[in-house]
Amino acid sequence: MWNQENYQKAIAFAGFAHRKQLVPGTEYCYVVHISNVTAEIARLMMVEKIGDEDFAIQCALLHDVIEDTEVTQNELKNKFGEKVLNGVLALSKNNEIEKEKRMEDSLKRIKEQGKEIACIKMADRITNLQKPPHYWTTQKIKQYLDESNIIYNEFN
Repeated sequence: MWNQENYQKAIAFAGFAHRKQLVPGTEYCYVVHISNVTAEIARLMMVEKIGDEDFAIQCALLHDVIEDTEVTQNELKNKFGEKVLNGVLALSKNNEIEKEKRMEDSLKRIKEQGKEIACIKMADRITNLQKPPHYWTTQKIKQYLDESNIIYNEFN
């Protein structure tokens, strides 16, 4: 069972970190995206044991704070601990490597973290596979779907 206090701490932190961000292609606050990802994880936990549920909920709420905000690794570690930091880092793109190698690198790091993080990656993709932003080209949509199939096949 996940801890309500940890949930409140994580959603407040993520909400503040993403306060200036909208869901791409919409007028929705970014908290909608992180809430949808977390809801996917919560629904999954109702039917299947995925490991440390508290860890999964916190990482789902925080999954984009390193990649998309000014939150530092030290700040996240100090607030939520090294385990959550490592989970969030596994879900974050490494922009220091070539773009073509990022997916492979990401999948490797996710696998090292365990089932909770793999489920969050899938939940993030499920959420992102809703109607794409209006500015995505047909090629971008196809690429995203192809990557989603790679992720699905890695964890299925």
